[in-house]
Amino acid sequence: MFNSLTGTVTAKFPGALYIETHGIEWDLLVPDSTLDAVPPVGQVAKVYTWLLHRDDTMKLFGFASVKERALFLDLLKVDGVGAKGAVKILSNISGSQLVSALDEGNVAVLEKIPGVGKKTAAKMLLALKGKLTLDGEGLVRPQKTDAYSDVADSLSNMGYDRRDCAEVIDLLLVKLSEDSSFKAASHAEKEQILFRRALVELVR
Repeated sequence: MFNSLTGTVTAKFPGALYIETHGIEWDLLVPDSTLDAVPPVGQVAKVYTWLLHRDDTMKLFGFASVKERALFLDLLKVDGVGAKGAVKILSNISGSQLVSALDEGNVAVLEKIPGVGKKTAAKMLLALKGKLTLDGEGLVRPQKTDAYSDVADSLSNMGYDRRDCAEVIDLLLVKLSEDSSFKAASHAEKEQILFRRALVELVR
């Protein structure tokens, strides 16, 4: 699994960033905030990535920070908000403003985001209100009541970085969200599945 790319910025377009690493040029879909944050063309940049892989498409998304990617992944949990929709949301509102609006239940702010109407705003509140927090480093993390915090704790006790463990689990939950066997499993079984798959990702 790709966690990040570090290379030379070769092009910047609305919604797209090109980075060259060791002779390979990567085409990444990015929010406007990432375009603003990365250095100009010709300079070296690091972006955190997320791969969308389906039978009919494969796209790589890029983010200027772990915080931005984490919030993107949280938006994917909202019914009706796909990857491109999540990028569009992040292009039109800062992470801190979005978290504040969700925490305060400020529907008016959410409805002003292009592409987010009343129905989507309500779904965002239902899925994310009170479930995000900003720590001192500005990272968006699930609260300690997260349903799979025990899995992250177990992996952390094995010597892995707690933040890396939480990120891998979040990524796996997105990938497994359409897996019927995973959804039908008990909570304990889901924890075992996540533990095994997260361990594979962390040792790579």
